[in-house]
Amino acid sequence: MAVTSGDRALDIGTGTGTEVLELADRVGPDGDAVGIDPNPDMVDVAKSRAAAAGSRARFVAGDTYHLPFPDEFFDAVRCERVYQHLDHPAAATAEIGRVLRPGGRALLIDSDWATAIVHPGDPGTIARLATVLRTLGPNPESGRFLRGLLTAAGFSIASIGSEAMICDPRTARILFAQVIDRALADGVITEEEWMALLAELKIGITKGDYHFSVTMFAVLGHRMP
Repeated sequence: MAVTSGDRALDIGTGTGTEVLELADRVGPDGDAVGIDPNPDMVDVAKSRAAAAGSRARFVAGDTYHLPFPDEFFDAVRCERVYQHLDHPAAATAEIGRVLRPGGRALLIDSDWATAIVHPGDPGTIARLATVLRTLGPNPESGRFLRGLLTAAGFSIASIGSEAMICDPRTARILFAQVIDRALADGVITEEEWMALLAELKIGITKGDYHFSVTMFAVLGHRMP
């Protein structure tokens, strides 16, 4: 994002504000680092963290579709793992373009849940669970669409990258708990199939022969004049 002293930077879906604290250090006293999140409780946590750190980072409540900032206000906008939750990603991208100055940078980062890998286990059972995984949110394959969304919104693409988010067993259990509940309730898998898969996973984890991951994509675009 090339954020430097004096820049104005925005982090959308900021959560507890870790990235905004870093941005505040980079923009310095002459810049502005802002985080926005739709959850007021998360905003309160982020504000408390910033106060404890003596940071100039600031936080506001709001959503991606209606950013409470003037046109062409920011030099850089960062948005991570938000698009998978959006019903109208094109509208959100247009709003990001609105608040960026010409030449400003937008960095979109998101998962593509069609790339999820689970090992070990019966391939058929895992494939059926994957179909459920891709129905849990409005935009589960968001990672693959980021480039096109930025291009359609008038951005030139500067860089694209990807990285597998590799989960430990505890994190994987949290991520997939909702998938298992839905799959069992809808009859996508049987209780016996789930027990068999769980047994294989437990053996694999004990042996150190397991893998849980999903690919995340990052696209950096520059707003065209």
